Amino acid sequence: QVQLVESGGGLVQAGDSLRLSCVASGRTFSNYAMGWFRQAPGKEREFVAGINWSADRTYYADSVKGRFTISRDNAKNTVYLQMNSLRPEDTAVYYCASSRFNVVATSLPEFRSWGQGTQVTVFS
Repeated sequence: QVQLVESGGGLVQAGDSLRLSCVASGRTFSNYAMGWFRQAPGKEREFVAGINWSADRTYYADSVKGRFTISRDNAKNTVYLQMNSLRPEDTAVYYCASSRFNVVATSLPEFRSWGQGTQVTVFS
């Protein structure tokens, strides 16, 4: 089992940037792919970005492509989500997740562990 703790959320203006962090413990972090999801009020949780175990493969939702960047530091057991050019529609609780596999994953069933989430609110 792996424990995940997110941080870095906040209240920002449209066009601003934020960097989310997720620190993992309890399982060999570097063996598994990681992902970020988000859930807005009244909506289902959706995939945002994913990265494979070795950080040489990434995948993004179309809605964030070109604005968000996922990265990981296996030495620090940490995955990041750099979010630039934020929009009000990016407002959501953002969740970090650890995959069952080492290749990039994009769907909820492929992930076995979840963090508690961090709130991102973007105002215009």
